[in-house]
Amino acid sequence: MTDDPTVLVIGGGATGTGIARDLAARGVDATLVDRGGLGSGTSGRSHGLLHSGARYAEADAEGARECIEENRTLREIAGGCVRETGGLFVRLVDDDPDYFEEKLAACEAIGIEPERLDVDAVRDVVPGIADDVAEAFRVPDGVIYPSRLVAANAADAERRGASVHPHAPVEDVTVTGGAVDSVRVGGDVDGTLSPEVVVNATGAWADSIAEMAGVEVGMAPSRGVMVSVEYDGLGPVLNRCRDPDDGDIVVPHDGEVVLGTTSVPVSNPDDYETADWEIERSVEECAAMLPAVADAPTVRTWWGVRPLYEPDEAGQDRRGISRGFTLLDHERDGAAGLYSVVGGKLTTYRQMAETTVDRVCGRLGVDAACETASEPLAHADDPERLDELVAEYGGANPTDADVVDAPADD
Repeated sequence: MTDDPTVLVIGGGATGTGIARDLAARGVDATLVDRGGLGSGTSGRSHGLLHSGARYAEADAEGARECIEENRTLREIAGGCVRETGGLFVRLVDDDPDYFEEKLAACEAIGIEPERLDVDAVRDVVPGIADDVAEAFRVPDGVIYPSRLVAANAADAERRGASVHPHAPVEDVTVTGGAVDSVRVGGDVDGTLSPEVVVNATGAWADSIAEMAGVEVGMAPSRGVMVSVEYDGLGPVLNRCRDPDDGDIVVPHDGEVVLGTTSVPVSNPDDYETADWEIERSVEECAAMLPAVADAPTVRTWWGVRPLYEPDEAGQDRRGISRGFTLLDHERDGAAGLYSVVGGKLTTYRQMAETTVDRVCGRLGVDAACETASEPLAHADDPERLDELVAEYGGANPTDADVVDAPADD
């Protein structure tokens, strides 16, 4: 590889591929690199929930609004990358009714448009719901298949002129005279690039890239377990209507449900312990809503690391850290031309990308509007082609490995 791109995007998850797509759509020469297959970091190791925003409504109204806006956008542009299931926030008899009312009112205030359901209505929607269900309300949650979403963004970026390179780890970042000068990339690229702008979109690994450039970010990652078990016929996503805690989300797949999750601080997103109690607690708590999962055969188990950003975080419980996103301009740190986009959620990846590209285009003097909220993703309505692209970009990731089909051998 000999040509230097105008912008180098580091990180091939949803946010990074979304940034590459947006840059290319605005006519900016962009190259994306990732050390592994695309989506192999946080994006492909999540529970795959398309948030309505209800989970954050009473505690983080701004974050909840971002979620419901992007939820609606993805339903329009992402086709086979998402599945419209709806969701329920379920109160069991021992759960706080005041919390239920507070969350319901917050959802209404934000515009999430919840629908209250009595016990009989909940049983009609979820025949296997727990006997001690008290009430619920319906929200427009859904399911994201991140392997497809990332592949669709990458393919869209490439068809608009960007270059995408999985299996191309960044080995060094050189800063000269207070600005990023070059980036050494190994693997399939095996060369030194000299872009005008570098975007660090590596999520929980953002500190590692920043350190190469001699700057700090301040990530506070936490791990969480997902357990996929055999269970057929669940329609909506189930959320326990209580303060966020372990094992309070059940996400439906075809013939399986994904149970999650835990929140345990980690210091190194590449090297962390896992514990059986996380699996046991997630299954036990999810079974409080859907009892049959307690004895359902386990299909697969995986952990993911949340890319939480909190430079002043000192506590051990990181559930309270905002799931909003932050864009850092490292010019203030003596590395002009380097940006880090951190935090956020899979649901809001496109908005994170738009905000980042707006800033980059401002720096480059590019006057072009964002089109990614209205333009459908590449091959969005062709799941078979999406799955071929997933294979080309590194293969399906744990979140949706049961749904994304590998192409048949010729």
